Formats: sequence, structure tokens, C-alpha cells
Amino acid sequence: MGRCAACLVWLTVSVLICGFPALAQSQQSSGKPGAEGSLPGAVEKRTSAGEQQPDQGSSGSISGTVVDQTGAFVARAQVRLTREDQSRNQEVLSDDDGQFSFADVVPGPFQITITLAGFAPHTSTGFLQSGETFSVPQITLAVATNTTEVRVVVTRTEEAEAEIKEEEKQRVLGFIPNFYVSYVPDAAPLTPKQKFELAWKATVDPITFGVTGVVAGIQQSEDVFHDYGQGAQGYAKRYGASYGDLVASTIIGSALLPSLLKQDPRYFYKGSGSKRSRVFYALANSVICKGDNGRWQANYSSILGSLAAGGISNLYYPAKDRNDATLTIENTLIGIGETAAVNVLQEFFIRKLTRNAPNQEPPNR
Repeated sequence: MGRCAACLVWLTVSVLICGFPALAQSQQSSGKPGAEGSLPGAVEKRTSAGEQQPDQGSSGSISGTVVDQTGAFVARAQVRLTREDQSRNQEVLSDDDGQFSFADVVPGPFQITITLAGFAPHTSTGFLQSGETFSVPQITLAVATNTTEVRVVVTRTEEAEAEIKEEEKQRVLGFIPNFYVSYVPDAAPLTPKQKFELAWKATVDPITFGVTGVVAGIQQSEDVFHDYGQGAQGYAKRYGASYGDLVASTIIGSALLPSLLKQDPRYFYKGSGSKRSRVFYALANSVICKGDNGRWQANYSSILGSLAAGGISNLYYPAKDRNDATLTIENTLIGIGETAAVNVLQEFFIRKLTRNAPNQEPPNR
């Protein structure tokens, strides 16, 4: 803007220096009609009947064509003519052939600015002489780049989606899923849809099916749930029951209730501070969790999810193996203890064995 202003000043001074003395000389040489005389020695300039003095203040016109980088005409681009006298500014839109024009333009310096969504603004300057038809050289608009006109706005939902994609790559020893651990302390909260998607991917992971098969095999070898019987049919029943437990607890405790209660089902790795503080942090996270608002609160989702899954299991276990309310509560408390133990392992051992875990160290907290 400083250079442009300097140009305008320079052009204005040029007009003052070169234009006005010539006009004054014309007025002095012709004299006023009816004057009694001219300055001594002055030569009076006369013109023939066919000759006319040029009009120094006659208006002109400015026109041009707008194309893109492929040479195609650009229609409906906003073309703005800017003058020193702001009251003389004009605006038009380029037509279907990319052409624009301004009529009745007073002589003097001018600036043309062209804008259109998706393209970088283009600016050019010029000087219009009296009565001139000024043709602006063909204007080529460049496509806007991310660093100029296009602003990328990342929402919290998109941020959470990107973080989930990274979490889904986390596997202990390269094959055991470790999806429900966030190594980003200020991770974006999950939407209900994302909570269900994460739960779904955890329950249909091939390793989940494999581990369930191992559990069912151990139960059959020890004749757990005797009424299921032996053989392929007994194994299938034990497999279905074990997988049903996993699906019910995951969907209810890690997706449904977290969505309703606005809680985050993930464990947030601490990774800093004294060993004692990290142990207490891990133990506490068996009964507390982060809310979607980022605040710590009682982990109602996990606790109620365990109780609900225990109650649902009574629908498919043999009658004599079904749990009463007392046993369901006891199993829930055992589950809390198991979660606490796993959290301690997460803090001190599992991250070292997890592939694709972030390399950056979390900030001290």
C-alpha cells in the first residue's frame, strides 16, 4: 500500500508540474475575449476553422478480459475500479466471455481489483489519458492456495476422529488391541457415534474372537457350565456366552451409557510425575473418568455397565449357573479391581509394548 500511495502521489505531482503550466500557457496566449491586448511580444495562436483544441478533461473508458490458468473465460468475477476520488469508484461483474468495461472514466491514475471465490485476488494499476480507450492486458486469475485464500477449519469432531484412527493402530506386541487408551492428555471428546464405532471395532476385532475361543476352550476342558454339555454343541454355547458377556459389557459400558451420561470411556495415560502419583492415578481411574466436558467424575458408565451386563447374562446361562444380585455385585467389584490392575500396567509397562503409540512424552501434570 505504501508503494501504491507513492505512485499516486508521483502521478499527481507529474500532472501538477506538466499539465497545469501548459494549460496556463494556453490561457495566456489566447487571452480573454474582448481584452484590449496581450502581453508584449506574445504570439497569438490561431487555428483554422477545421481545427479544434483537444479537450484536456474528456472522459475515457477502461475494458479488459478475465481468464483462468487454463485460458478459459471467467464469468461473474467482481471487478472493482478504484480512483483517488473514492466517489468515482465503480464495480461490475465480468460477463460470460470474461469481459468487463467501465465508461465515462475521468482521466488519471486507477487501480483494478478482481475477486472471485476459489481464486486469489488480482490487482493491476494504470493511468488513463484524456479521451483514451484503455485496454487492460488479459488478466489471468490463479487458483487460491491454502496459505492465501482457503482456510481449513478443523472441528473438534474431526480432531477426535483423527485421534481415534491413531488409537485403532495401537496393539500390544503388535497384535493385541489397545484401543481404549489415549496417549493425548487433552484429546477431543468423542461423539456418541464415535463411541459406538470404537466399541464395535473392539468387539469385532479378530483377536477378540480368538481370545473368546480360548476362554471357551478352557471352560469346556474344566466342564464349566456343565449343562451346556460337551462336544461341538457345548463349545459353541460356551463361546456364545463368553462373547455375549464381552459384547454386552463393551456396548453398554463403553458406548451406550457414556453417550447418555456424556463420559469418556478411554483411559488417559499419565506417563509423568512420581511413580507413587502415577500408581494412585491408575488406581483412581478404575472408578473415575473424564467427562466430555474434560472434568473428572465418577465412572458411572463402567460400573453400571458391569451390573447391566451381569444381569443380561442371566438370560443365556444355564439356570443353575445364573447369578443373583449379590454375585453380580461381587463380580462388578472384581471387575473394578481388574481394571485398576490393568491401568497400573498401562502406566508402566504396556505402552512400551504397544506399537504405533505416540512418541511424544505427555506434559508434566
